[in-house]
Amino acid sequence: MVESARDRVLIREFDYGKDIEVVGKIEKKCEIGSNTKGTSIFTNMMGDPLFRIRFFPLHLMLVAELRENGELVGFIRGCIKHVGTKFGNKDLKLGCILGLRVSPTHRRLGIGLKLVRAMEEWLINNGAHYTFLATEKNNVASRNLFTAKCEYRNLSSLLILVQPISFSMEDDPSQDIKVEKLNISQAITLYDNKLKGKDLYPTDIDAILKEKLSLGTWVSYFKQDEWIGLHSKEKDGDIISTIPPSWAVFSIWNSCEANIKKPHYPCFKLLHEIVNHAREKMFPCLKIPMCDYSLERPLGFLFLYGIHGEGERLGELMESAWSFALRLGKDIQNCKMIITELGVSDPLMEHVSHASSSKSRIDDLWYFKKANGSINDEDHELGMMGNVVVDPRDF
Repeated sequence: MVESARDRVLIREFDYGKDIEVVGKIEKKCEIGSNTKGTSIFTNMMGDPLFRIRFFPLHLMLVAELRENGELVGFIRGCIKHVGTKFGNKDLKLGCILGLRVSPTHRRLGIGLKLVRAMEEWLINNGAHYTFLATEKNNVASRNLFTAKCEYRNLSSLLILVQPISFSMEDDPSQDIKVEKLNISQAITLYDNKLKGKDLYPTDIDAILKEKLSLGTWVSYFKQDEWIGLHSKEKDGDIISTIPPSWAVFSIWNSCEANIKKPHYPCFKLLHEIVNHAREKMFPCLKIPMCDYSLERPLGFLFLYGIHGEGERLGELMESAWSFALRLGKDIQNCKMIITELGVSDPLMEHVSHASSSKSRIDDLWYFKKANGSINDEDHELGMMGNVVVDPRDF
């Protein structure tokens, strides 16, 4: 019997010292060999292959290796995240699949499918109730793999909004609006109370807020509607009982520090090539001069997450929040852009997308599958979700 291509491939755990250079080369080949226009903003910004998953307690990276000669031909990342839904699940475990890559010279051989199956097995063995993944809307090959062969269903459509920081831009905040920073205890209280109205939200928001890359949480409201509970010396719950008619909350994740070059990387030369390739494709669409970026001045961004708000004048407050983030980014070394991601059906989308007319957009599709394969009414409801709190650790 003739041995299939998949049988000639060994799936094993990623070995940093052994695999990092080859993983970087595959990443670069996948971008060069892509038939899609533009590039993923997040693909080539990281010198650390585990960057997108290492913030989760349970995470894994697998590689595909040819048995005959040990050549590395693909890899995949995965992690477990804890989320809640508005349907009452207090601790739903989502097994998230991130960054599937197969070398262009070894595609259509079933290697991608084998990587996905291996990662699904690890996720399910670690208690995942659902497996979950995302891909850009224009990535037809990935969409076909996930839906036709892996039997994933559409969970939500999301939009990544990107705006470069313009240092010549004069964007003074409204004199009628206050933007104040919460302490972590206040932020946790507010999010615990308000995020439960979202279709899907992280239940470990306290861990996210305490992570060193999280710069903090701010609220925006009109001065005429003084938020008395923010300054109360009583329990933090007072901020809930004194919420003004119109208000907004947002947190900011700082990727600039995480993307700073680490001198111990053995693939410095290769990383330099990858970065140059990425900036040639990315910077024209973001209108950032290429001369502003090098390995010595890494590309960084601030990611807005936990965005929520209420009231008739929410749009003005969202504009204030976005302007605040832009001003903050100007004072952070290596920060080149502001990024956020929202579900296309999220009521906040209209307000955030209108906060600035100069944003670039990337369409994302999220897919899910139940671990045991059976579908019930709750799964159908889950598949209709669009009001999602995006986890900044994915970026």
